[in-house]
Amino acid sequence: MFLPEVSYNWSEIRAGLDKIMAVLTCALFALGVVSIYSAGKGVRSSTVVFVVRQLIWGGASAAVYIVILRVGYRNFIRLGFWLYAFTFFCLVVLFFKGVASKGAVRWFRFGVISFQPAELGKVSLILFMSRFCARRPPENIKNLILTLAMCGSSVIMILLQPDLGSALVYIAIIFAILAVAGTPVKYLTWLVITGLCATPILWKSMRAYQKLRLFVFLDPYIDPQGAGYNVIQSRIAVGSGGLWGKGFLQGTQGKLHFLPEPHTDFIFSVFAEEFGFIGGIIVIALFACLFWRMLRGAFRVKDIRAKLLCIGVVAWLWFQVMESIAMSMGLAPITGLPMPLFSYGGSSLLMVAIALALVQSVAVSPVKENFAHF
Repeated sequence: MFLPEVSYNWSEIRAGLDKIMAVLTCALFALGVVSIYSAGKGVRSSTVVFVVRQLIWGGASAAVYIVILRVGYRNFIRLGFWLYAFTFFCLVVLFFKGVASKGAVRWFRFGVISFQPAELGKVSLILFMSRFCARRPPENIKNLILTLAMCGSSVIMILLQPDLGSALVYIAIIFAILAVAGTPVKYLTWLVITGLCATPILWKSMRAYQKLRLFVFLDPYIDPQGAGYNVIQSRIAVGSGGLWGKGFLQGTQGKLHFLPEPHTDFIFSVFAEEFGFIGGIIVIALFACLFWRMLRGAFRVKDIRAKLLCIGVVAWLWFQVMESIAMSMGLAPITGLPMPLFSYGGSSLLMVAIALALVQSVAVSPVKENFAHF
């Protein structure tokens, strides 16, 4: 009952695969590995460790990607409620069995492998909302409140970790899917107003280090050797790259240990320092093309569940990419969100691969069943 069945054969996959999306995904992952190799020189004496681990996770992610293409998005949407319930259960257990790091409890650790339930939650939230909003369109206040209650519970659990960055990603996903699912503009407006009115409550519930991050976002020089240090060094790295960059492995901020967490939080700063403004624009353009290919599938598909799935994935990845790039330039507060396909990390890479495979499976769906003629 709960095991997904194979939906597509290999001939259907080859015929319907969005090859441009696949190439863009591989190109961004390859650039990420290059950046991780360079960033690793500023973290450990051996840079191979990070690259090898990322390539292993990349291989595992590719295998999962293929399996999901074979199974198809419909089966996973059918299991959306159970996946979401499992994720919520993990978020609860996390408070008792999780590993504390930097004042937050976000990880399970199994030997050398770490698992962050919040990452799985992004996928399961999208699958759950895609089916739920298709069955109960949030066009009236009753359905809207029910949807917000079920989805908002996971946001609250994320905030309690605390993990403000992931909570913001969840909110972006929820808002985007609600908008496309047919929520009236007046309800969406009230949601925005309510969120703004709740800001003082959120501010009081934030921890001291989170408040300090907002202060240094406005002026990093109020604590240049402390909380503002990361932002200052990241700005220097991005700015020193100039138009064409210093060249591969020639960046100094990461190599001389000025730039903290260069292989994760500030991976774009490492890339921008070495490949400059032109390199940064190329990366942004690649992501923009990837998002357009996903939106193209959402515009063409007739299945409302698939449409909502594509929109949810785009909202998630777009938010994290823009936050990561803006954070590197001091244009957004530091949240610690990984840059999809770029930052070092197995959990994030695997979940992004699952999300992209689900979107690909929409394109692979038989034309006569899913796509409208222009």
